[in-house]
Amino acid sequence: MKQVFMIVLAACFATSVPAVELGDDGLHKAHWIRDTFKDLPEDLAEAQSEEKRLLILFEQRGCVYCTKMHEEVFSEPEVMAMLENHYFVVQLNLHGDIEVTDFDGETLSEKDMARKWGILFTPTLMYIAEEVETDVTAPQASVAMMPGAFAKGTTLDLMTWVKEKRYLLDGEEDFQRYHARRIQERNDGRTD
Repeated sequence: MKQVFMIVLAACFATSVPAVELGDDGLHKAHWIRDTFKDLPEDLAEAQSEEKRLLILFEQRGCVYCTKMHEEVFSEPEVMAMLENHYFVVQLNLHGDIEVTDFDGETLSEKDMARKWGILFTPTLMYIAEEVETDVTAPQASVAMMPGAFAKGTTLDLMTWVKEKRYLLDGEEDFQRYHARRIQERNDGRTD
């Protein structure tokens, strides 16, 4: 009986999603998150040099929705490939004390920057424009924001919508229409 229990226990652990490593700050430390000085103009320049889009990811210690995103969405092969190949991800802590320099030149702690930018939910993903003026804040420079946890399809669709610069199409197909079309295509079996 003990052997059967051990086999069942081993099978359960073998099929479970591996936990994402947590740092000393309690935030998830995925390999695609960049460790930077959190100087957003510099981060944008580095993202541009790699032909990637700057993506700011706000999280906080103990955030069950952040864990859900890391374990159930970001870990999906298509989403992970999108993050690795097309995005330069900078993680900020909603309650953190590390200094962040905004595009307008103001330097504040992560928590004060979160207040300045009106960040209320974690996770929040802020997709930054490819070119940013020096007198604007990150939210003003963003082309899209995703406050909260969403499923794989919504997350992947938003990442694709930003990557393809569909926000520049003058309302031809805003994100909601794009997402609805992609859902229909998936339901019809025409795409992934």
